[in-house]
Amino acid sequence: MINDILNNFKKISQIPRCSGNESAICQWLSDWAKNNDFAVKTDEMQNILIKIPATAGYENAPIVVLQGHLDMVCEQTPDAHHDFTKDPIQLIYEGDWLKANKTTLGADNGIAIAIAMTLAQQKKDVPHPPLELLFTVDEETGLHGAAALEPGFFQGRCLINIDSEQEGYLTVGCAGGFNTDITIPIVWKQVPTDYQLIKINAGGMSGGHSGIDINAEKANAIKILAQTLHSIKQQIDIRLVHINGGTAHNAIPRDSETKIFVPPKDVNKLKQIALAAEKTLKAEYKNTEPNLFIKVDASDETFSQSMENSNQVIDLLLALPHGIAAMSTDIKGLVETSNNLATVSIEAGQLKILSSQRSSVESKLEALTERVEAVARLAGGKANSGNRYPAWQPNMASSLLAKSRHIYEKLFDTKPVVDILHAGLECGIIGKKVPGMDMISIGPTIKYAHSPDEKIHVASIGKVWEFLLALLKEVKHQ
Repeated sequence: MINDILNNFKKISQIPRCSGNESAICQWLSDWAKNNDFAVKTDEMQNILIKIPATAGYENAPIVVLQGHLDMVCEQTPDAHHDFTKDPIQLIYEGDWLKANKTTLGADNGIAIAIAMTLAQQKKDVPHPPLELLFTVDEETGLHGAAALEPGFFQGRCLINIDSEQEGYLTVGCAGGFNTDITIPIVWKQVPTDYQLIKINAGGMSGGHSGIDINAEKANAIKILAQTLHSIKQQIDIRLVHINGGTAHNAIPRDSETKIFVPPKDVNKLKQIALAAEKTLKAEYKNTEPNLFIKVDASDETFSQSMENSNQVIDLLLALPHGIAAMSTDIKGLVETSNNLATVSIEAGQLKILSSQRSSVESKLEALTERVEAVARLAGGKANSGNRYPAWQPNMASSLLAKSRHIYEKLFDTKPVVDILHAGLECGIIGKKVPGMDMISIGPTIKYAHSPDEKIHVASIGKVWEFLLALLKEVKHQ
C-alpha cells in the first residue's frame, strides 16, 4: 500500500501549490473526487471537502474528518533556479528517505493528501466509518484557510489531522501565533563620489521550520548579517543601499544580503573584519551550521544615494529578538515561547521587517509581541501585529486519544509519545470554531521542513497507514 501512497504523492508533486496558489491542486482534487463518484464541495477560499461513504457495517458510525492542507512552503537553494509556479518537484530517493532536488519536498503537507486519497481508493477493502476529507488552503502563511471555514462546511466531530512530523507521536496541542510587521521610513542621502559599493552575503545556513526547529540552535541569516554589519560599522563609515533576507514567516532565514558604500581606503579593512566575524560565527555554530559563510564582493551596480539612517537600521536588526524566549515549566523539553526574525527588505522607500511569535501561553505570546513592537518604536518605526491564531489546548481526557494510545501500543508493542507541538496546527482554529471537537494529529517522520533539506522517512509512512486503518476500524465502537 505504501507504493500507492507514494504514487499519489508523486502526482501531487507535479502540481504547483505554493501558499496562495492552490487553484490547480484544488481543481485536480475536485476532478479526482468526481471521477471516483465522491461528493465534493469547495468554499470561497478554495478549501475543499470530499465525502467518502462508510463501508458495510459502519454506516451508523460517527463521521471522521481526515484533515490536512493543500499548500506548501516553497524554498530552494540559491543555485536551483526552480520555478514553483510551473515546475514539478523533482523527487529523489536516498536510502530510506525521500527528498527533492534542491527544493522543499512538500511532504508538509502533501503526504496528508496522498494518504487520504489512497484510503478513499480502497473502496470496500478497508473498513472505515463515513469520512470527510478536509483540505484547507493558505495554511503556511497564517492558517487563513482554516480561519475562513464556515459553520456546517463539514459535519464530523472527530478529527484526525495528518500534519505532525514524527511517527510514533500523538499530538494533542500546539502553540498559538502572532505576526508583527515593522516599517521604518528610509532617509536617503547623496553618497560621497569616491565611495565604493560592496556586496555582503551571509549564507550557507540550513534554515528550517521556525517552530519545530527553533530549539536546534540554527543560525538566522538576518541576525548573522546584522552582527557582521555591526562589527564593521564600529570601525568604518558604512552607508546601506540595500538589504534583503528571509522568505516566509515560518522559515528560519538561510540567506541574506546587503549592499553598502564604504570609503575606498577601508575596503581591505572591511574584508578583514568580515573574515574575523565569519571565523567567530562559524565557531559558535560549528555543530549546527558547518556551511555558514560571509562573502564580500565588489559591486558594479550604480547607486547615487544611501540610507542616512544606516546605523539605526543595523541597530534595530541587532536588537530584535530571535529564538527561544521561554521553555515550558509544565512539560519538560517543550519550547513554550519563541520568535522568528523572518524577513527584511526595502520596498517603496521603507525598511520592512517581519517577526513571527509563537507560544502555548496566550499572555506570553502577547508579552513577546509587545516586546518586538517596543523595539520597533524605539528605532523610530511602526509595528502592526496581526494574523493571530489560537493555541490548541490539550484534552488529556479525549476518548480519541485513549483509543489511539491503546491501538498504537497493541500494533507496535511500544507506547506512543503524547506530544504538544511548538508550531501552529489548524486544530487550534477548528477547535475554537467547533467546541467539543475530539482531535489528534499524527504523521510520518519529516525532517527539515520548510527548507530545501526537507525529507520524509518512507518506512514511517507505512506505520502511519497501518495505525490509521486500525484506528478507523475501531471508531465503529466509539
